[in-house]
Amino acid sequence: MNNDILKELLAQEDEIQFSHFNNQTAWELGNLLKLAADKLSASIAIEVYAFEHVLFSYFMPGTNKDNHEWIKRKRQSVMRFGHSSYYQGQYNAAKNRDFEAQPHIDPKEYCAHGGSFPIRIKNSGIIGTVTVSGLAQEIDHQLAIDALRELIKNN
Repeated sequence: MNNDILKELLAQEDEIQFSHFNNQTAWELGNLLKLAADKLSASIAIEVYAFEHVLFSYFMPGTNKDNHEWIKRKRQSVMRFGHSSYYQGQYNAAKNRDFEAQPHIDPKEYCAHGGSFPIRIKNSGIIGTVTVSGLAQEIDHQLAIDALRELIKNN
């Protein structure tokens, strides 16, 4: 596995931080993701979680209960380990190990598949996650990154 990918993913986490975040911000983020999926004619599930609450949740036609489970597992991984779910998968692949097979990981509760990204407030740390499920993990991750960047740029 290429260390450049890991560096890039960590750089995204350093770059993408909010000066403030609230329920309105969560609504705007969720809507940006919904519009992005519409442009791709993609069927995804979206969750914005912050302050120990789901602040935005939308399941497009074609999604199902599995998407809900993926979202939960991805979110919990980010909240526990402090990095995007895609980073966690790439990091463990670089170590030649399966994230979910580690003895301290319950695969029913955690996963390291791309699509969940930490929501950080500058100088405060992680306050939540934005999670996408339904496409290939790289695309789920990129949709989240693009929406976060757009929202930060416009605020």
